[in-house]
Amino acid sequence: MNERKEDELCLISIREALEVVRGKWSFLVLSLLSLGPQRFNQMRRNLDNISIKSLTDVLRHLEQYQVINRQVFPTVPVTVEYSLTDKGREYIPVLQQMRIWGENWGEHPKLVDGRETSLQYK
Repeated sequence: MNERKEDELCLISIREALEVVRGKWSFLVLSLLSLGPQRFNQMRRNLDNISIKSLTDVLRHLEQYQVINRQVFPTVPVTVEYSLTDKGREYIPVLQQMRIWGENWGEHPKLVDGRETSLQYK
């Protein structure tokens, strides 16, 4: 394969990977779910600036890309839990590399919204 064609395929693959984390919240939701399954309201509390609509939209987006799983439990009221799929867990090294880059080159590597970050990757 010639070099130009290989470069084009590389850019397409990168674009596809970035499409998963497009938007303000996808990265943070994936980071949070890398710690383990979460219920909707748990995520809202852990991402304290997110609106119900924004969280709903990002969860639908990530579910559409099959990186998260939505599991409904028949309780009263209904309980819904979100977790990473195998495909989502394979994204964790990407998140880890983004974190390393941010720590090395970001303006405030240890702070998120003026507070120390509590998100750690497995």
